[in-house]
Amino acid sequence: MRLFRKKSKGPSISRAEALDRIPDKNVQISEERLDSGEVVIHYPVTMRPLFAGLVKRFGGPEVQIQTKKLQLDALGTSVWALIDGKCSVRQLINSFATTHQLEPREAEVAVTQFLRELGRRGLIGIR
Repeated sequence: MRLFRKKSKGPSISRAEALDRIPDKNVQISEERLDSGEVVIHYPVTMRPLFAGLVKRFGGPEVQIQTKKLQLDALGTSVWALIDGKCSVRQLINSFATTHQLEPREAEVAVTQFLRELGRRGLIGIR
């Protein structure tokens, strides 16, 4: 007997479909370019709804939105600059591979892992 069920992640898509998706930046973020050329992304972070409800119920302070920062390295900055809401993941990978003289598979792994992390933090959406 299982006590817990695995969460379904929704419908899975093929690798080709995933590469044809278009990443787009979250409109709630702001970015700052440092003198070094690297980018620092400022993004809002809110409390989890359950925790915020408990704080409010027990008379705690109103939930405030905090801002976090994420400083990108040179490679992250170059991928970030390519995200324009028009280019597919496949096009980003090809541009990144050409610019940094990488093998296509090596560029694919690096770019998709980076995009996955940006998506996990809510900095980009994929359509």
